[in-house]
Amino acid sequence: MENIVIGAGPAGRLAALELGRLGKEVLLIEQKYIAGTCLNEGCMVICALNDVAKFLNESKRYEDLGFIKTNTDFSYEKMVEKIKETQVILRKINESDNKNVGNQIIYGKAELSIDENDEINVKVNGNIYHPDNVLIATGARPFIPNISGAKYALTSSDVLKLKEIPKKLNIIGGGIIACELANIFSSYGSEVNIFARSTVLKNLEPKIQNYTVQKLLKKINIHENTTIKEIKKDEIITTSGNYSGKTLIATGRTPNTDKFKDIIKLNNDKTIKVDKMMKTSHPNIYAAGDVIGGIQLTPVARREGITAARNMAGYSNEIYYNNTPESISLDMDVSFIQNKKDTEKLKEEITNITIPGGAGPGAFWKALSSETGLTSVDLNNKTGKIENISAISPSSVDDTAYMAFLMNLGITKEDFNDFLELHPSTDMYYKIMKFM
Repeated sequence: MENIVIGAGPAGRLAALELGRLGKEVLLIEQKYIAGTCLNEGCMVICALNDVAKFLNESKRYEDLGFIKTNTDFSYEKMVEKIKETQVILRKINESDNKNVGNQIIYGKAELSIDENDEINVKVNGNIYHPDNVLIATGARPFIPNISGAKYALTSSDVLKLKEIPKKLNIIGGGIIACELANIFSSYGSEVNIFARSTVLKNLEPKIQNYTVQKLLKKINIHENTTIKEIKKDEIITTSGNYSGKTLIATGRTPNTDKFKDIIKLNNDKTIKVDKMMKTSHPNIYAAGDVIGGIQLTPVARREGITAARNMAGYSNEIYYNNTPESISLDMDVSFIQNKKDTEKLKEEITNITIPGGAGPGAFWKALSSETGLTSVDLNNKTGKIENISAISPSSVDDTAYMAFLMNLGITKEDFNDFLELHPSTDMYYKIMKFM
């Protein structure tokens, strides 16, 4: 066996596909479900849940405006059933993609070891393989902090196991996952509390952060600078008081590297240490995706997996993370590219321009409440280049993705002079670049 890929999430699945397309022999090993956290517990689940949340919010908005009467009978259990049906279909598609390029897929628990001759051994379902190269793409799992009673809490992995919508939900964490789940369940009718150790969404540009908290998370009770003392079955004890309801922990993720610590070098945070070619401390063992830490996003994991695959196949390739777009799935998506380390050195050269969003598709009926969104751009006065961008709008995910591409091409403000937008649009990037 030439190549073994352990883990069939975004990194492993795309790596196996790339190796297969390059004509290499591949064995893809997955312990549970193909497509990993994204499809089965993460971003795809969030998207599905948020689509329904947006519909409920829109229906309520139209009813408040007085031109539609709604009587929505919402079944969480039925929705989960349909999500799971869709997941089965998408898993089959992902399996077919790999099988169509000649890859072999095995479901089982892989065990990696190095023998006394420095030969790689992979054991799965009682069989032992000796591959030339191995890619570790075992992902990450929810991090559980050391809090008394944590066993009573849910995590993001448990959302589809709920039989009904909690009347009260207490979410520990102030990051993206915490806020996405808070928005979803408050839209479904839960009374939601967020408890953040410091500030909610602290890494966002301040104006964008403020808009998100004040406008998009306004139905949620946010408790910042709060410490959790104890979690009980139907109550949480905090420094800001005691609150009844179910508890959900959303405090980040920890890498699945426990079984590799004696084989390859790990970073201090237990992620796998890799170089720009995704190579570990062992010359024939590679790693990609959430297991190496960094920017834990599906598109990033895919790129890392493809980079690893090309190097495993003998085609020299390096990873880069320039201008990586990120997003938060709320009633309007919050999308951004933030190069904070780079721009901190250039702050004297940067001008920030912030304008309200446009009342276009998906935002027209928000104009009466002045909730059409916000767009912020950091421009370098010397070079004319864009350093940072943030947008809250119905189209921000797509808008920010194409801006990331253009930023990597080195575009300047002047390059937008001949840009022709498609009207109507909620994309405000072009407006800032053309007219400001």
